[in-house]
Amino acid sequence: MRKLVKGVLTLLPIAAAILVVVYLVTHRSDPSRKQERESIRTLRVIEAPSVDLIPRAVGYGVAEPERVWEAVAEVKGTVSSLHPHLKSGELIEAKSLLIQIDPTEYELTIARLKAGIEETRAKIKELNAEEANQQRLLELEQKSLKLARKSLERKSGLVKSRAISEDAVDREERTFLQQKQTVQRLENSLALIPSKRKALNSALAVQQANLKQAGIDLAKTTIKAPFDCRLGDVNMEVGQFVRAGQLLFKAHGTAVTQIEARFRIEALQNILSEKMRRRFQPGLSTGAFKQLFRDVRVLVSLTSGDWSAQWEARIDRLRENVDPKTREIKVVAAVDRPYDKAVPGERPPLTAGMFCRVELQGPVRSGSVVVPRSAIHDSSVFVVDPEQRLQKRQVVVDFAQSDFVVIQSGLSGGEMVVVSDPSPAIMGMKVSPVTDDDLRKHLLALSQGDTANQ
Repeated sequence: MRKLVKGVLTLLPIAAAILVVVYLVTHRSDPSRKQERESIRTLRVIEAPSVDLIPRAVGYGVAEPERVWEAVAEVKGTVSSLHPHLKSGELIEAKSLLIQIDPTEYELTIARLKAGIEETRAKIKELNAEEANQQRLLELEQKSLKLARKSLERKSGLVKSRAISEDAVDREERTFLQQKQTVQRLENSLALIPSKRKALNSALAVQQANLKQAGIDLAKTTIKAPFDCRLGDVNMEVGQFVRAGQLLFKAHGTAVTQIEARFRIEALQNILSEKMRRRFQPGLSTGAFKQLFRDVRVLVSLTSGDWSAQWEARIDRLRENVDPKTREIKVVAAVDRPYDKAVPGERPPLTAGMFCRVELQGPVRSGSVVVPRSAIHDSSVFVVDPEQRLQKRQVVVDFAQSDFVVIQSGLSGGEMVVVSDPSPAIMGMKVSPVTDDDLRKHLLALSQGDTANQ
């Protein structure tokens, strides 16, 4: 009995444990399942704007005056007077007398040449009078020669009839020959007069040419400004001796300032209409280039520190070659009367050496859709549809400008375009869009030619 009771007591705990386990297993509840929630990405977006686009091409260059005058002394002499404002940096009006070289030496030369001319003219008059006198003498001597010939012929007939002696005939023949010699001497003298006259006329022509040259040299003793200009470095003093050919100073014309700016070929093409683009190619003549770009506005600007200035300009010409390294075209823009457009404290005169920005603005293109460059991914953009899901849209880019691109097809404007990096991009995934208003404003400013936002 004891063994039986002891065995039962041993099995009771085991049986109780088994019963507990069976109960727990048969009455356990199923594990609870958590409901799946869709992940949402936060992305920056802008509404693709449709704008009145101003196509632009930007180049840079250094301002230079269109005309540069190198004042060179064409005659030697001592400086007798100077313009009171003949100093570096001064503005000088056209035809102002700047330097006077002592003209005394040249005035004496002119006086000497004039006297020589008068003397030669007197010799020509004397020769004309001599010719007239000798012509009259020749006429008289020729008459005397005729009379001597008749007398000789008459006496030669009488000697045959022995009316006179042969000695008388010989004397008459001697008289005839002497008269003939006189006539010949006068004819020879008259024959030399044309050559003498020619020599005197040649001498007179040389003297007149020398007089004209002396007058030119005298005029060169006064140095005047050929056009409105601004003086460069000037180091001149009264009493200073200058040599012919000596460079005195340089002056820059103030009528026109030009900037030779470099532009990429494709940038110039982009500001033209599609029809005009086909006609544009490197190597165009200046006339053809200006005709193509006749509706283009040209702006020259300068920025220094916290101030900036801008000038209206024009296309002056196209340089003859394309840069072989950068493949850029050189366009010369011209600003007329830059000194007249200066405003003290606001806009300085456009002077030589200023590094300028040259902007060419084409005609406005209405309804152009623009997006940031960063929004383009392999000829496509990511957009957020009305259900706030990510979609991919294929686009065709017309051209790029500044920090944005112009869409030719694929967007019509108003789409919510993703402007942040969506990678990894899963089409159809849920998006929480955050509108970037600052970026859109910046994009609008750039597309409409606001240089302050570039």
